[in-house]
Amino acid sequence: MSLGHACVDVYQGAVAALVPYFVAERAYSYAAASGVVLAASLLSSLVQPLFGVLTDRWAMPWLLPLSALTAGAGVALSGVTGSYAPTLAVVAVSGVGVAAYHPEAARVARAVAWGRHTAMGWFSFGGNAGFALAPLLVFAVVATGGLGASPLLAVPAVVGAALCAAAVRKAGAGAVSAGSPVAVGRDDWASFLRLSGAVACRSVVFVGLSAFVSLHVRERTGGGVAAGTAALFVLYAGGAVGTLAGGRLAERYGRLVVVRRSYALTVLAVAGLVLVPGPAVYLFVALTSAGLYVPFSLHITLGQDCLPRRAGTASGVTLGLTVSVGGLAAPALGALADAMSLRAALLPLIALPALGRLLLCGLREPASPDHTVVERPDPRGPAGR
Repeated sequence: MSLGHACVDVYQGAVAALVPYFVAERAYSYAAASGVVLAASLLSSLVQPLFGVLTDRWAMPWLLPLSALTAGAGVALSGVTGSYAPTLAVVAVSGVGVAAYHPEAARVARAVAWGRHTAMGWFSFGGNAGFALAPLLVFAVVATGGLGASPLLAVPAVVGAALCAAAVRKAGAGAVSAGSPVAVGRDDWASFLRLSGAVACRSVVFVGLSAFVSLHVRERTGGGVAAGTAALFVLYAGGAVGTLAGGRLAERYGRLVVVRRSYALTVLAVAGLVLVPGPAVYLFVALTSAGLYVPFSLHITLGQDCLPRRAGTASGVTLGLTVSVGGLAAPALGALADAMSLRAALLPLIALPALGRLLLCGLREPASPDHTVVERPDPRGPAGR
C-alpha cells in the first residue's frame, strides 16, 4: 500500500513541479500557472469527500488501480495539450484520480494497521515519498525532452496500478470487504471541524510553497532551474522523513502535542524561508518541510478517531477537501505575485500556521481504536441477527 501510494502521489507533486516549465515554455503568468494548480485541486476537493462517503458504505478495492491510472493519464497528457483550456482539463482529470484513490486506500491501510500510528505513518510516508520524487522525475523527463516528453510520466501510474492490485489481493477479504470490523463510538463533529480548519491552514501554506518555492529560491539565490528543483525536492523529501518521525513522536508524547508543536515550528520556518536571502534559504525549506509533514499522518488518524463511524468520510476530508483548499488559494497568490512581487505574495503564508495552532487549542485526544468497542457485521445480514 505504501509503494502504491507513492506512485499515485507522484502526480500531486508533478503538477507543481511542471509549473516552472509552463512558465518557461508557454510564457504563462504567475496567475495562469497557479491556475493549473487550481485545476488539479478544485474538482478533487469537491469529489474526494464524496468518495469517502461511498467507501463508508461499500468496499471498492477495484478503485485503487483504476484511480492510479487516471491520475497518471492526466499529468502525462498535460505537456502535449498545447493550449491552456485542455491543459486545465487533463490536470483536473488527474486530480479526480488522486481524489478517488485516497479515501479507499486510507480505509484499507487502517484496516490492516488497526490504528497503529507507525503503520499509518508508513502508509503516509509512501505518499510523501512520491511527492519528493516528483520534481526529480519531472526534471529528468521534461528538462531533457521538453513538455512534449510528458507522456513518459505515465510510467509510475502503470507500476502503481499493479502494486495496488497486488496489495489488495494480499491484504485479503478481511481488510477490503464490507464485512471488516466497524468501530462503534460517538462522532465528535465539533472537534473534527476544528481539526479540519487547522489542516486547511496547513494546506494553503503547503500548496502555495509547492507552486512557487522553486521560483522563489531562484530569485533569492540567483540560481537556475536546478536550484529551484533542489528546493522543491527538499520541501518534499523532508516531508517523507517527517511523516515517519511524526508517528514515532506521537507514540511517545501524544498526537496533539506533536501536532501543536509542529504548527508552531512552521510559523518560524516559513518566516525564514520568505525573508532570509542566499543559500541559507534551503535550511528554512527543510525546517518548513518538517513542520508541515510531521503531523501529516496524525491528521488522518485524529480525524478518523473523531468520526469513528465515518472513517472514509474523515479520510476524504483530511486528505482531500481541506488539503485541496490550498489549491483554491493558489490563484490569489499568483495574482498578488504578478501585481507586487513573489516575495510579497508569500508573506501571508507566515500567519496561517499560527491560525492553525489557535484552532487546535483546547482539543482533546480522541479515543483510539485500541479503546473502542468493535462490532463485526453479521455475514447473514440484518435477518441473521
